[in-house]
Amino acid sequence: MDKLDHILNQLHALANTKSLPGMARFGIETSGGRLGISIPHLRVIAKETAKDHALALALWGTAIPEARILATMIDDPAQVTSAQMNSWVRDLNSWDICDQACSNLFDKTPFAWEKISEWAADESEFVRRAGYVMIACLAVHDKSTPDEAFIGTFPFITAGATDPRNFVKKAVNWAVRGIGKRSLPLNKAAIALSEKILAINDTTAHWIARDALRELTGEKVQARLRKKANL
Repeated sequence: MDKLDHILNQLHALANTKSLPGMARFGIETSGGRLGISIPHLRVIAKETAKDHALALALWGTAIPEARILATMIDDPAQVTSAQMNSWVRDLNSWDICDQACSNLFDKTPFAWEKISEWAADESEFVRRAGYVMIACLAVHDKSTPDEAFIGTFPFITAGATDPRNFVKKAVNWAVRGIGKRSLPLNKAAIALSEKILAINDTTAHWIARDALRELTGEKVQARLRKKANL
């Protein structure tokens, strides 16, 4: 039995279709062979499997949602190409696979920053979501990039602030909040950005800005950032 068959047998053994209605209530796409496996269970398999680029490609090719999430966990970012990222992002049809791909894999590749502008300008809902989720993930995972790079994403965020599609607007909001929780200077910048977005005469923009301002000006975030800055 080869590696792919072994993994697929594991996935099918963990299948829990009773969980699908609950997943659907959270906006997760449950068609396309969804098995109903939780992320913690997938992480256990990923830990046992270790990094394997070829296997990740094969798992993604099955089109099984959980297999694709697992692929993002075991792929080697150093072997991922720009073309692969563009191909995979075009396959996305559910927010959970999108977010897992960005957080587990895409934001660790050498192409992470360039994909923000490329994907955020795309008209496809999940490709565009991926552009903004990348900003949010990089705000957490990329410890070395200076604040200016995040401020450089503000035009893309502003451009997406009037997109009413649910999975886009929530990702735009997440990007603003992620930046604003990275450091005190970025917090101030993200608050100013939110106020600018709030001034746009658009219902979606108002929701994005108000929700971001509520968290970024809250004492919990402010206290954590002051502590981080040793103030």
